[in-house]
Amino acid sequence: MQDVQHIRNVVFLGHGNSGKSSLAEALLFTAGSLKRLGKVDDGTSSMDFEPEETKRKISIGAAFNQLSWQKNDVYLIDTPGDDNFFNETRFAAQVADSAILTVGAVMGVRPQTEKFVDLIKEHSLPCLICVTKMDRERANFQKTVDGIKEATGLNPVVLYLPIGAEDQFKGVVDILANKALLFVDGRAEAGPVPADLADEVAGRREALMESVAETDDELIEKFLEEGTLSDEELQTGLARAIMEAKIAPVCACAALINKGSGVVLDTIVNLLPSPDRRPARVGTNPKTKDAVERPGTADAPFSALVFKTMADPFAGRLTIFRVFSGTLKGDSFYNASKATSERFGQLYIMAGKEQKPVEQAVPGMVVAVAKLKETTTGDTLCEEANQIIYPMVEPLPTVISYAVSAKKGDEEKLFSSITRLLDEDLTLKLTREQQTHETLIAGVGQVHLEVVGEKIKRKFGVEMELRPPRIPYRETLKGKVTVQGKHKKQSGGRGQFGDCTIEMEPLPRGEHFQFLDKIVGGVIPQQYRPAVEKGILEAMERGVIAGYPFVDLKVSLIDGSYHTVDSSEMAFKVAGSLAFKKGVVQANPVLLEPIMEVEVRVPKDFVGDVMGDLNSRRGRVLGMDSTDKYEIINAHVPQAEILLYALDLTSMTGGRGTFLTKFSHYEEVPAQIAEKIIAEFKEQAEE
Repeated sequence: MQDVQHIRNVVFLGHGNSGKSSLAEALLFTAGSLKRLGKVDDGTSSMDFEPEETKRKISIGAAFNQLSWQKNDVYLIDTPGDDNFFNETRFAAQVADSAILTVGAVMGVRPQTEKFVDLIKEHSLPCLICVTKMDRERANFQKTVDGIKEATGLNPVVLYLPIGAEDQFKGVVDILANKALLFVDGRAEAGPVPADLADEVAGRREALMESVAETDDELIEKFLEEGTLSDEELQTGLARAIMEAKIAPVCACAALINKGSGVVLDTIVNLLPSPDRRPARVGTNPKTKDAVERPGTADAPFSALVFKTMADPFAGRLTIFRVFSGTLKGDSFYNASKATSERFGQLYIMAGKEQKPVEQAVPGMVVAVAKLKETTTGDTLCEEANQIIYPMVEPLPTVISYAVSAKKGDEEKLFSSITRLLDEDLTLKLTREQQTHETLIAGVGQVHLEVVGEKIKRKFGVEMELRPPRIPYRETLKGKVTVQGKHKKQSGGRGQFGDCTIEMEPLPRGEHFQFLDKIVGGVIPQQYRPAVEKGILEAMERGVIAGYPFVDLKVSLIDGSYHTVDSSEMAFKVAGSLAFKKGVVQANPVLLEPIMEVEVRVPKDFVGDVMGDLNSRRGRVLGMDSTDKYEIINAHVPQAEILLYALDLTSMTGGRGTFLTKFSHYEEVPAQIAEKIIAEFKEQAEE
């Protein structure tokens, strides 16, 4: 078992198509963990192995693997770059010790790159920047580095300067060691710096020295006095500056043809920190609620955070966790979040879709166990005698909902399948809408829900059908009216007779229903009066003008008559219902629609477009706030107008806008829209 100092735990971050999975693949191949170099586009990558990933050629879930390099064990976490699966990336970034940020040499920094840089900053992750795809046409290393400097605020410093580009990319110059590394058959052979690069390399070395000196008071003094730093001072100063996330070293590579992988591996083991060099993790003691720290050493009390759960068709449920402190041996641990002990059979290291058994786990390792009963994503595992609970990143809010049903009527199988996926995917939500009697499935994007459908079909053999949810409209009235409801039926033997007069008027919004008994004398006997109320309440459930529930109504029972033989509770219930239906039509009935409170976050450039779009959706902008990067627009918008807003906002802002919604209140539907809804209802009723 490895000494913690020889362990590295690295998360790959970067926008979609920036080369994360390809680079991870190349590192695994170069280190000998893979026998052949797979490709994402061919569907042969070891990190994108789920059929949904192969089909779309993107990562959908965080994937794990491990390699050995120069007697160090490196644990790799490859994450999705697509916004629909950003939650996986956030959870993975929380448990990593350092990050590799991939930026393509052709596309450069994209708007989404900001999100990944924000994660690096949020967790103060030491970061190695890899400029990928140096072999592609129009690859431009310097332009890409300038873009990173301008857009991210990460302080990139070139450590490996590429020799050539596009099909001439043949090596890099190691600025620190002042030597060239030429790529031959996947290896890098040392040689002198090419003459045409000598001046540039000297300038880069000077810039590297200055950048390192600026991160340390002693070094800057020496550098200003002597104008230089010794090799040893430069090396240790650089390692410290990277560890403190003050500098992000930059290297160049071309993963698909495996050029530069060895250089990246050397940088990971030489310059990125081991778990014991990272700040101690802070959690809470569940009993005393005091803050507790755990250093990343093997002799500290054991603690770990569960950050992913997978529904494996063969092994059952796989629980994946990162060990933060101590050593896990044996067959049980304590789940502090659920206050229960859990037993497990075997510890595994994840290697793509394979699992390799291991005897014990130390800090930095990402391990998995199968078939736990209580433990779910976000739980903290520890020793019962030394309890701690680590905070867990909140899952992203859902932004898009559909009514869901089974295509061929196997509802029970569908909903049990979705329930199993809820364990695996915390951004998926399943709810029942009481008023419309629909089951709604909600996710963080259209692609997210499409992938869920594909997974359910593949894993559980049932097809899911999505359609836009019905809007829970309501009905009410605006006028005041007095009406009589009379129910009289004679059919041989005992008849039915109920007669009531009621006054109907609106109540303030949200007060639902009020019934007043204003009968004077015994025109309706006491035992029949509640039946009138009951008849009205039942009729209110299906409304009158469009079949939606009726709300905010005050009814006063003021008069009526009865028959000593033919009157009954049932007859008065029918009379109440008839009076209500007659009265509604005369009292200026209207439709109400749910209004949502919407908070939209967009970069400043998009404010005009977004506000114009909200106005076109009958929205009312309430006000605006600002942060460093974003403008926050607060508005009230009818629910009917923003069912698929997530898709429109993404296309309007190039994926940089986000929004949250919650129900606010009900408002009257404009007449021309109400007419359409009522006409549709009448058509359906006739059918």
